Amino acid sequence: MAIADSHHRHQKWRLCPFWQSATVPSSSSTQNLHNTSQNHNYQIGGVGSSSRSSSTVSFVARSILPARRKLRLDPSSNLYFPYEPGKKVRSAIRIKNSSKSHVAFKFQTTAPKSCYMRPPGGILATGESLIATVFKFVERPENNEKTLDKKSKVKFKIMSIKVKEGTDYVPELFDEQRDQVTLERILCVVFLDPERSTPTLAKLTRQLAEADAAAEARKKPPADTGPRVVGEGLVIDEWKERREKYLARQQVEAVDSM
Repeated sequence: MAIADSHHRHQKWRLCPFWQSATVPSSSSTQNLHNTSQNHNYQIGGVGSSSRSSSTVSFVARSILPARRKLRLDPSSNLYFPYEPGKKVRSAIRIKNSSKSHVAFKFQTTAPKSCYMRPPGGILATGESLIATVFKFVERPENNEKTLDKKSKVKFKIMSIKVKEGTDYVPELFDEQRDQVTLERILCVVFLDPERSTPTLAKLTRQLAEADAAAEARKKPPADTGPRVVGEGLVIDEWKERREKYLARQQVEAVDSM
């Protein structure tokens, strides 16, 4: 809820200039404002009122309209966890870059002490995707009974920002370009009964298996795909050099013996 409230206050603050511009001033104030605007235009190099109006409208539009999302999430609004009280459980979410530029993403949660993400952030090229794994410790209910409670106050937030190709991911990117950050989605936690087979649980199992396979592949050392001919060629060249030196010594010794 802290994230949602903060987002609401942020949106309200961004809308304040629009409300102020809607206030109708008195006739004398209007005349003074008009004169001040003209003087200001002259001071900044003769910029016309139409240009200033256009920039004002653009600013208001950016403040009101939501930013276009750059990531496609699957699932799109919830993180599903098997309900196993007293255990650390996992969820999975596929993140795909659906924009035309490189995009950095970052996870945040309202419960950092009991939840963490792998990876917590990264950079995706256009069309690239990955499956992130989310870990959460499930608290035991007060009555110590295994009753499925689908409600949880824990929420996750995914943010994105456009970056240039070749940029290295660091969390500070989102602080350095705070005004360019897009809130992609706020995800809620939904618990599933692990003993009840459902399409949602089956999909979660497949995504977790795919995430595990990708993690194992990253652990393996890269295959030696270097051209062996080059290595053998170097050995042959070294052998030829030694042979030539040997023959040269033999010729010198033959001349000296004569």
